[in-house]
Amino acid sequence: MRPWLAGLLCFALPLMAAERVVSLAPSLTELMLELDAGDRLVGVLDGGERPAALAGLPSLGRWGRLEMEGLLALRPDLILLWPDSLGAAQREQLRGFGIPVFEAQPRRLEDIAGQLEALGAQVGRAERGRQLAAQLRGQLAELRRHYRREVPLRVFYQVWDRPLYSIGGVQIISDALQVCGAVNVFADLDLPAPQLSLEAVLARDPEVILVSEPDQLAAWQAWPQLGAVRRGQVWAVPDRGLERPSLQMLAATRTLCELLRQARP
Repeated sequence: MRPWLAGLLCFALPLMAAERVVSLAPSLTELMLELDAGDRLVGVLDGGERPAALAGLPSLGRWGRLEMEGLLALRPDLILLWPDSLGAAQREQLRGFGIPVFEAQPRRLEDIAGQLEALGAQVGRAERGRQLAAQLRGQLAELRRHYRREVPLRVFYQVWDRPLYSIGGVQIISDALQVCGAVNVFADLDLPAPQLSLEAVLARDPEVILVSEPDQLAAWQAWPQLGAVRRGQVWAVPDRGLERPSLQMLAATRTLCELLRQARP
């Protein structure tokens, strides 16, 4: 089995290239734009700021709240689905419509290359998909070589502060950290976004703490016993593109690597 298949949970191939596509995740919307297939999008599920090129497209609701009637009214011939963007009931309802579904949840940056190839083939951009996939794989290999450390840097990645959430080992950001010569101190947890106690972070004593919002930085100064605090290595995530697994995540990972390069073990 090719490695990228692990990142594609399910996809049904249409008989012909899809011409009316709805995207139910910002990262999948970005993949369509990167494939030069934005003209095939007829509707999107909103989550965060929408690309300016798609300002006029119909909205199908927001993250977790899909307007099913609006989706069907658009007569799509392909649905792009990130499983966690919908509840289980709506996911099953979608699968029952008989409309091809491209379902993606990458766990490694390499998986994005496979998704570019597979999605490109479905929307009439097969050559573009292959070119982008080759580009991603080549640049990813270069990043791994350039930022490799003999002893990986131990990093705590904070998604939210109240309550405290991090990322587990199955989350693609964990792979981005590895590319940068680091390791997620909670990589042993299988949940994509585990809720943690402060005591758990203190026990694992990371060398770097990354927070998702700058206003979360100051709170960590109350814990000088943490190595990251003593070393002055509590930093805001430099590029929120890390949270959208599309081709642009490679540039966001490079920015992360440059930040972590400054860290002292």
